[in-house]
Parts: sequence; C-alpha cells; structure tokens
Amino acid sequence: TGSWVIISNDGYIVTNNHVVQGAEKIEVTLDDKRVLEAQVVGTDPNTDLALIKVSANNLMACPWGNSDDVQVGEWALAVGNPFNLNSTVTAGIISAKGRDINILNGQSKIESFLQTDAAVNPGNSGGALVNMKGELIGINTAIASRNGVYEGYAFAVPANLVKKIVEDLKDFGSVKRGYLGITVADINEKLAQDEDLKVRQGAYVGGFSDNSPARDAGIRKGDVIIKIDGKSVKNRPTMMEMVSRKRPGEEINVTVNRDGE
Repeated sequence: TGSWVIISNDGYIVTNNHVVQGAEKIEVTLDDKRVLEAQVVGTDPNTDLALIKVSANNLMACPWGNSDDVQVGEWALAVGNPFNLNSTVTAGIISAKGRDINILNGQSKIESFLQTDAAVNPGNSGGALVNMKGELIGINTAIASRNGVYEGYAFAVPANLVKKIVEDLKDFGSVKRGYLGITVADINEKLAQDEDLKVRQGAYVGGFSDNSPARDAGIRKGDVIIKIDGKSVKNRPTMMEMVSRKRPGEEINVTVNRDGE
C-alpha cells in the first residue's frame, strides 16, 4: 500500500516507483470510497516516480506549487495513508533543501530532496507534501530511520522536478533528461584549500565525459558552477536537479566562479 496525488481532472496520478514496482494489479481508493483500477503510464527509477492513470473524469487535482520558492523553516503538510490510515495529514516545517541521502538505485539517479519533519511513515510513500496554500511542493518518498518508522527526517522529491518527469512520462513514455557531461563534487574545506577555491558554495567541476556539451561551451576543469539560468546553485544535488529538469537540445545559462571571477 502507498499514497498518491491526482494531478489532472482526467485521471492522471503520480506516486512513487517503489509503490507500483512489480505490481500485477493496481487499485486506487478515492476519498469518496470508490475503488478504481489504474494502469501504469511510465516509471522513472532515477527519481523513484511513477505516473499511473484511472478511467475517471471530473476528479479534483492538486494544484502545483513552485518548489524553487520553498524556504527552509516554512510550514509544510504531508498527506497520505501511513499504516493504512487513509487521508492522514501531518504538519512540520521544511528542514532543508537539496538533500542527497544516497537511497536511490537508478543508474542516473537524481537526489535533491526537500527534507521535512512532518511525520512520514510506511504507507506515506507517493503522497503529497503541500504548502499552506494546499499547493503541491513535493512527493513524499523516503525517511531516514534506524527502526523503520518516523524519527523526524522525511524526504520528498521537489515538485518542479516531479512536474517535468510526469510530463515526459505522459508525452513520451520515458524521461528525456538533459546532461552537461561533467563530473561534479560538493565543496568542502579540504577541496577548497587544495584547489584554492574562492567560494564555498556551488558544484565543483572535476572532469568531463566524452563529447561534453559543457566543455564545448567553455566550462573548464576547476570551475565552480554557482548559478543555472540565474538561480543559485548551493551544491551538487541542486545543480543536478536543475539540469535534469531540461530536455536534450535545450540551452541553459551557466555561471561559474573561475579563480575568483
């Protein structure tokens, strides 16, 4: 069992890949107790997201929020079905952004979770994390726990990434994910001293893949990526999330710090 979010009036629903993975039959129970059979439209193990669909119309869809605008410390509500307790709502705050907890197994995994202390337990997976306007800001996906239940650390895929993934699954059946063709690392004190970096925040460029578009564009090894399309890059996970929200062939503006300039 798990949770899910209706994202369109005509029956498209987003949940976690691990909720539907391996299922022979999927049933969705609505708040009015209707039980509808759902079909898988597509899945993305790299973000642990899945798009499913039921045959129904005039459903109430959850409005999208802007996860880029979410601020650490603001209130958030987690909605789902923990321990089969249907339609449970818990409250907390956004504890952090851009968390990589190394939990996904995809070959090109993207982890840039919103962290919250709203109570999330087994069964919440695939459910909504919303702001105080009721707007979807994330899909609850994982918890950090020593005993398998809530200890104050829950993680959600940010809504802006969710929206792009489900659009791809709906339009193409698979995810069209952009790459810069670089290896990047988070900046710590040792790296900053060893490489004489002038900034302590951003994504450090350590190397390039073959036919790297970033290298062709002029990015160099040792650069620190500090902005993507004018938005600040805090660390490696946030940079990877921003890039993965683009499709191959799209252009982005990358700002780097190079030798303090």
